[in-house]
Amino acid sequence: MTTTPGTGRDWTDPTCPVARTVDLVGDRWSLLIVRDAMDGAATFTDFQQRLGIARNILTDRLRKLVDHGILTTSTAPGGKRHSYELTDAGQDLFTTVVALRQWGERHAFTGNEPHSTLVDHDGRPVARLRTEDHEGNRVTAATTRVRKVPKSSR
Repeated sequence: MTTTPGTGRDWTDPTCPVARTVDLVGDRWSLLIVRDAMDGAATFTDFQQRLGIARNILTDRLRKLVDHGILTTSTAPGGKRHSYELTDAGQDLFTTVVALRQWGERHAFTGNEPHSTLVDHDGRPVARLRTEDHEGNRVTAATTRVRKVPKSSR
């Protein structure tokens, strides 16, 4: 891992947005906490009951998500416990969570196996995500490339 000057953060690949994102939210529990926050979980107890996660692991992941600006905390009325809420950066993970969900619907279940479905406010299934170029044409891994950062800029 490489530390980026001035940030104190270690990155698997400091110039790759995918690697940095995985470093921030790529473990199982972090993404499931984000998913549950999008679904209304807000307290430590909410997350623990929904996920069945050990208290020490949940404490660690919540702290990291707050430290990385994905969640924010406030003191719940009565001042006894924290409430967690997605920041704008956390809300921006919605498309990522939907992409993972849709991939899972297509590849992680057998044909007849029941699974949850993401629906809009009218109860209709959310359309399949589509990656497009600036003109609205569909793009794939075969029709795109990554423009690397020149070594001298690192």
